[in-house]
Amino acid sequence: MTTVTTSRARTPRALDWRLRFAVLSLIWGFSFLLIKVGTDGYAPFQVTLGRLFFGTAVLAAAMAVKRERLPRGARTWGHLFVAALLLNALPFSLFAYSELTIPSTLAGICNATSPLWGMALSLVALSEDRPSRVRVAGLGIGFLGVLTVLGAWQGFDGLDARGTAMALLASLSYPIGWIYVRRTLAGTGHSHLSLTGAQLLVATVQLAFVTPLFTTFPTRFPLAPLLAVAALGALGTGLAVLIQYGLVAEVGPTTGQMVTYFIPVIATAAGVTLLGETLTWSTPVGAAIVLAGAALTQARPRRRGREDRARVTEAEQVGAAGTEPTEATVVETPSTTTPKDRTPQAPPAPPCNQNQNPNPSATASPRPLSKL
Repeated sequence: MTTVTTSRARTPRALDWRLRFAVLSLIWGFSFLLIKVGTDGYAPFQVTLGRLFFGTAVLAAAMAVKRERLPRGARTWGHLFVAALLLNALPFSLFAYSELTIPSTLAGICNATSPLWGMALSLVALSEDRPSRVRVAGLGIGFLGVLTVLGAWQGFDGLDARGTAMALLASLSYPIGWIYVRRTLAGTGHSHLSLTGAQLLVATVQLAFVTPLFTTFPTRFPLAPLLAVAALGALGTGLAVLIQYGLVAEVGPTTGQMVTYFIPVIATAAGVTLLGETLTWSTPVGAAIVLAGAALTQARPRRRGREDRARVTEAEQVGAAGTEPTEATVVETPSTTTPKDRTPQAPPAPPCNQNQNPNPSATASPRPLSKL
């Protein structure tokens, strides 16, 4: 009798998703500290330009390795111009300017209000996104937390109103951009990596034109701020986006979006321990209320299948390009959405392209994630 022994081919195993989740949380959580360090040596617009340059370089390298091409078509590039402004150039610059006068801890907490803004905007802009009572209650609780962080009962004493307003406007810019992306870039047929790389490239060009108009060329290049800007771009705006896409593809959007709730915690811990920023009781308490409200605004009915939970829109993932970065937009399709409300799905990607988004053109109600 002949015994036949079969052996399984050993394939390299990717890092456990929990480890990648932790790395992603740390990268985005430390982004606000890196912004603060960067603005110590360079003007805010220069920090943003450097951040976009290094982030674009990382994604360009990833596109070269995977042999991805930039999108084609003037219409697509026109929409990418607006998306780059709303999701990268504008919020990145506002956060950089805000941290000239407010601590990085407060900037990180303001960034966590993006899901609240997204919920409020979806009530007006997305008729198919019908909110439940729980989600509406989460919206109210979240903004109550914002007032707690800002110390409203003290008349906002000791708070820099201008810097805080800039940080809140930056967090508002993200969901506006996500809604725009959903309406204009969903189902274009391009991969998320291609669209994201193109978006960052456009944002870099935008800042390259704007920066010389408002700043002068640096006469010196301090090393620590320069390294902070490089890390902010290469890690927080480049590598983190790639990690986020892989994470969502493996564990789904519901688990992937949980990184949002760790960002302000890490940002606060980094600011207090490494930068010596002061912390009053209202800051962590208010942050906890904000996160609780944000979690409630993302609540969805339980009666839905696995396929609905796994849907992630390709075009909405473009918003992840540095949105603290979020820097990413993870979405789910509510069970109340009827087939006629959905954009027809594109044919599945060829089997050879393992990096293509599994369901690139399915549209759904936005589940905004803030990420730097």
